[in-house]
Amino acid sequence: MADHTLSSPERLSTLDRAVQRVLGQPIDRTDGPAKVSGDARYSFEIEADNALYGHILTAGIGAGRIDAIDADAARAAPGVVAVLVDDPRLPADAVNSFDKLKSWRLGHDIRFFGQAIGVVVAETQEAARAAARLVDIRYAPQQGRFTPDLSHPDEIEPEGLRPPVKTGDFDAIFAGATFRYDQSYSTPIHFPAAMEPQATLARWEDDELILHSSLQSTGGATKAVGRALDIDPQKVRVIAPFVGGGFGGKTSVGAEAIYAAIAAKHTGRPVKIVQTRRQVAALAHHRAPTRQRVRIATDADGHIRAFGHHAVIAQRDNRSFVEPVHIGTTHLYAGDARLMTVDLARADHPTSGAVRSPGEACGTLAVEVAMDEAAEALGLDPIEFRRRNEPKVSPANGKPFGTRKLIECYEEGARRFGWDQRSAKPASRREGDWWIGHGMAAAIRSNITVEARATVTLEADGSAHIETDMTDIGTGTYTILMQVVAEALGLSPDRVRVSIGDSSLPRSAGSGGSFGASSASSAAALACQEIAGKLAAKLDAEAKDLTLQDGHATARNRRVPLTELLGGEAISAKGHAKPGKHTDAHVSASYGAHFAEVAVNAFTGEVRVRRMTGIFDIGRVLNEKTARSQIVGGIVWGIGSVLHEDGVIDPHSGQFVNPDFGEYHIPTHADSPPIEVHFIEEVDNLANEAGAKGVGELGNSGAGAAVANAIYNACGIRVHDFPITLDKLLSALPEQD
Repeated sequence: MADHTLSSPERLSTLDRAVQRVLGQPIDRTDGPAKVSGDARYSFEIEADNALYGHILTAGIGAGRIDAIDADAARAAPGVVAVLVDDPRLPADAVNSFDKLKSWRLGHDIRFFGQAIGVVVAETQEAARAAARLVDIRYAPQQGRFTPDLSHPDEIEPEGLRPPVKTGDFDAIFAGATFRYDQSYSTPIHFPAAMEPQATLARWEDDELILHSSLQSTGGATKAVGRALDIDPQKVRVIAPFVGGGFGGKTSVGAEAIYAAIAAKHTGRPVKIVQTRRQVAALAHHRAPTRQRVRIATDADGHIRAFGHHAVIAQRDNRSFVEPVHIGTTHLYAGDARLMTVDLARADHPTSGAVRSPGEACGTLAVEVAMDEAAEALGLDPIEFRRRNEPKVSPANGKPFGTRKLIECYEEGARRFGWDQRSAKPASRREGDWWIGHGMAAAIRSNITVEARATVTLEADGSAHIETDMTDIGTGTYTILMQVVAEALGLSPDRVRVSIGDSSLPRSAGSGGSFGASSASSAAALACQEIAGKLAAKLDAEAKDLTLQDGHATARNRRVPLTELLGGEAISAKGHAKPGKHTDAHVSASYGAHFAEVAVNAFTGEVRVRRMTGIFDIGRVLNEKTARSQIVGGIVWGIGSVLHEDGVIDPHSGQFVNPDFGEYHIPTHADSPPIEVHFIEEVDNLANEAGAKGVGELGNSGAGAAVANAIYNACGIRVHDFPITLDKLLSALPEQD
């Protein structure tokens, strides 16, 4: 096992010395043919003999209690096998392994509209859903907190909150500064609405529970399920080889998984449950609404002296997650004094949780617009303002950075985009009925190393097999793990087999937080490093003198086929990657710069994003094609965040009024412009054994702000309450000639 220390230059020796030239290449996804042909089976598609189907019952009020439940008519309906409403283990929504038990064992209390309260189990999905309408639930409604005041946070317990960042005397420096900027922003609820809804097939084999479930982490799920059902997690097996998107909404175990497990035990038959799209909005967590205040103080030359970022977010009772709104701001720009805090307002809403780019997605939307406004007030180009305030070390704690190519991202992005053609004066370029504008913003995503394990076997026939419980949620896990092993062992891609998505395999990081690929790849690289050492020993050589390429091992002037060197025996090794001394010794993040061109209709206020360019620093690029795909997806989400997405709660009932794709607006193909993505690659030896940094959530950070800044440049209208809809532009458009 390699030691993650600053003084260990040999940590990455296996991949650094590799010459197969597979890693980083834009190789097509190895799982692509199975997906397009239908051979890839998702959780609800798994076949099970004699399976039943469940439909979750949900609350029709936003706050109060259940007085009585009459399920007799439902139990008598055709095809119904059981109606379960009184099992104390039935959760209100998704469960995880770290929240307090009381957070989801709510009895008959109703804490939010759409809360899960029972399940109807029938021979067919249609019969279960029809019978659910026959269940008579009588409520005692109460006044709910459906519209929390995010201007005035509650006095709450400290656990769960991100610690404040306080350096220097912020108030004094801000008050005495030559230039001061102070502006508030708001962002709405966002849904992590994956293409595949939360779905599970549950079956019991004696006392072992087997769940085929759409989850981002199989190993972590076993603990959550065991805790929820009060059984040994070792008796739980979670299988998820294909997951149709997650975006953070599947980091917890869906309520349907627990309901299906309980129903399967009760009936003695396998049970399938899939959440309807409208149920997902309430039962899978969402991104909380935020109210943010950004304060920037500079000297006369535009050097930041003080930076303040305060946020208030909404969360329901007994849930500990708090959106880390200032996580990206903490290390982004220089400044002698910093004051960055997050407070909380309790609400009777469904649970809020980590959604793609938690913290940075909504935090940069405010901060990067603020930087644009401040730059204009100072008479500086937005890129120049950022360049002047690029820190040499973290301004929050003085620690050095890992690789940080942010200035290079600005420069290369400006060159490719044609930033020098931008007019600094708003509303100065018109093409027919359209005002044209350009904007830019920085991108940042914290890089996290998470413990991960993998087993790699070099088979006697010279092929390799990697096993880990890591999941593929559409990000390309199958492909990049294949590339890491092929590169490290000198094999062609078709000689590597990948087994993932099963909790019975070695425990990995799981998908989420942009840590999955780098952590799992690091474990794979460590296993390959051990195998390489054993191969070198067979040639009486040291590992550093061994070259593995095209199925051959070369050392000491000998080039031997791997099959000959193995002599009919396989070599297996276990890789274990984990955080080490380097984690606390430096600040690690992925960076980037977004550039956007928009058109704003001079008469209707319609916004069209015409093109976007992004340049990114993600350390070692494991696969150029899948990395680009993730960035493009994140940018499209950023466009949605600034122009479309807005989860709306009825202030009278607490009900989501737009919980499906019919009313919750997301960018379509017509809304998504040509997107140019490039990488400035520098292997980050301090990040992990793979030398890679997170990419999946980076594209969403700052993309929306670049569009907002371009809208201002186009028509001269600043919007601080997102999304930027037509009504916020129409009344303030420039006068027509």
